[in-house]
Amino acid sequence: RTMPVRPLLCLMLLLAVSSPPPLFAHGSVTPEDDICIIEIGYYRAHFKMYLPRSKGHQEYCEDIPDTGETVFVMEYEHSGLGNVPVDFRVVRNVTGNGVFANLEDVEKIPDIDAVTVIHHEAAIQPDVFTVMYDFEEQGEFIGVVTVQNPESGKIYTAVFPFEVGFAGIPGWLWFILVAVLLQINYLVMNGWYARWKRERRKKKLVVVSGSGHA
Repeated sequence: RTMPVRPLLCLMLLLAVSSPPPLFAHGSVTPEDDICIIEIGYYRAHFKMYLPRSKGHQEYCEDIPDTGETVFVMEYEHSGLGNVPVDFRVVRNVTGNGVFANLEDVEKIPDIDAVTVIHHEAAIQPDVFTVMYDFEEQGEFIGVVTVQNPESGKIYTAVFPFEVGFAGIPGWLWFILVAVLLQINYLVMNGWYARWKRERRKKKLVVVSGSGHA
């Protein structure tokens, strides 16, 4: 049995208003007061990506709209990050889980080196961590940041799935699409569908009336 048209569109409106896709958090990178934070265990840093050639100083922290030279930046919020080696890796997202891929999915990749596009081996970068890569093709990727506590030896890892060549759908466009769907729903429910129901009732009345005289 198919879902009625009106409840289905109401559900779509609710989803579009409450959680439009551009606002989804990707893994360990979360929006916080217009600043994106990456959490690596108890370590925290401001995370951003730049496309200096095509977008200048525009900052991105989840998906980036173009291919080309990309600069990854982590400005340490936790002072300890400047004193520990930071290992940074970007791999092709072959997990099949898109932006919902997590550390467990990454650990299941049989040969991570085969899908690695960037690997900045563990090194200490005081104050701020930066690395650059020139993306030549669009696609889905996963960033993997690993640090090791020098005192306890415990390893912390953060992952952040992201897309390259993805501009996203503006929020205002979602509202327009939903408004159009609601208008179509209104026309259908009060137009063709209403006439169809009236015609169906008439046919039933004719059949009942005709059978009574048989």
